[in-house]
Amino acid sequence: MTAFASSTPSEKAHILVIDDEADIREGLEMLLGSEGYRVDLAQNATEGLRKLETRGYDLVLLDLMMPDRSGMEVLAEVRERDHETPIFMITAYGSVQAAVNALKSGANDYFSKPWDNEKLLLEIDRMIEARRLESENRQLKRALKQRYSFPNIIGKSDRMVKMLDLVAQVASSRSTILITGETGTGKELVAKAIHANSAPPRSDHMFVAVNSGSLPPELLESTLFGHVKGAFTSAIQSKKGYFEVADHGTIFFDEIGTIGPETQVKLLRVLQDREFVPLGANEPVRVDVRILAATNADLFQLVKEGKFREDLYYRLNVINIVLPPLRERKEDIPLLVEHFFTHYCHENNKFLDPAARRSMLRFQPEAMQVLMEHSWPGNVRELENVVERAVVLATETAVPIDVLPEPLLEANGVRLNRGEGNPLPPDASLFEICNDFERRVIIERLEQFNWSQTEAAESLHVPLSTLNQKIKRLDIKIRKKSEN
Repeated sequence: MTAFASSTPSEKAHILVIDDEADIREGLEMLLGSEGYRVDLAQNATEGLRKLETRGYDLVLLDLMMPDRSGMEVLAEVRERDHETPIFMITAYGSVQAAVNALKSGANDYFSKPWDNEKLLLEIDRMIEARRLESENRQLKRALKQRYSFPNIIGKSDRMVKMLDLVAQVASSRSTILITGETGTGKELVAKAIHANSAPPRSDHMFVAVNSGSLPPELLESTLFGHVKGAFTSAIQSKKGYFEVADHGTIFFDEIGTIGPETQVKLLRVLQDREFVPLGANEPVRVDVRILAATNADLFQLVKEGKFREDLYYRLNVINIVLPPLRERKEDIPLLVEHFFTHYCHENNKFLDPAARRSMLRFQPEAMQVLMEHSWPGNVRELENVVERAVVLATETAVPIDVLPEPLLEANGVRLNRGEGNPLPPDASLFEICNDFERRVIIERLEQFNWSQTEAAESLHVPLSTLNQKIKRLDIKIRKKSEN
């Protein structure tokens, strides 16, 4: 059976409708066709399975009750061979148990006849777009793995692709590389990718990371170059330093700009002569170590200020790989969000698609808009923390805006809870103005219908579930119905 057929953004998706009622088929064909979807029809289960055998579809609308075979049987047969194609069950029997059984058996959603056309189209579009992004991400990661073998580096922006091109070019060389970028951009991840793609046998030996700024100078030197018995006290035995441990492999200096003058001199000797003298020793030790360094500081400025040796700077800066900040590659945010959602859903064992073992979570549009507009001073690390928090706090698959950290919301001019009846502040954002208008309309309509959410939803032409979500998000306090 052909798996999920990913459509390009310029090409509307292809949907298969399997239903024994002619008027349902014709109605769905007209509805979906008006939105630009390509639609195939099947009048029974047998015909539907035959069409699924011959080509792939972006989504299937499957009737629960048909004369030849039930929709549950068709669902089970499809899922034996295809776990990717989204399937929405449609039925005239709107029981909760039927919906639960369908979802447990692998259906992606469930709609009772008659359904809300707007909601059906919204969910179809959301599902197809999510699957398209998932397919693009999978293909991108596969391409990157084949081209670079960097499966953990997520991004398809021009800046990231150019950076990865450079990494692929230099990884197999012996050259010293300086990786620069703001905190949280993933400098150590790139360093590990360079080591993993170094020419054998270097890639088979140790990758040793040194956090240069976390150790005092005397301890850093002992850690790097080792010491022999008696270098400090007779109780200390001879010990190899990181350079000997990394022999034939790679040593990575994180925040290289923080190392002191004496350590800079010894590091320069290693770069020039590939040898050093351990503390307390008389004879030099030779090593074959590739040196990678990273910094979020301007090393050249430190050279000008006399805080970093100029000769060491030029030895380190043979090849400079610059990692772009997240604010300059915002088109990568949806891919990163999806990646972190899946990672932390696995870690917390919640909201995982049992078939694909991927996260079912998604940010609601308003929340995603805030993420796309945020400046991300903490870069990818900050985004990862936000997504991890969302996974932990999520109670449903559609993650609302109020799950985002309050400082992030405030940084983007969003105040969720102003307090009932309080006016908008003078510096209100467009987001807050729209929310305030929507809040007042909903309250007015609820008051008009004596606080009946069902009647208010009908008058506003939205599903009750949508109105309830808005009531919760906008912090509207529901009052008791008054008796006439």
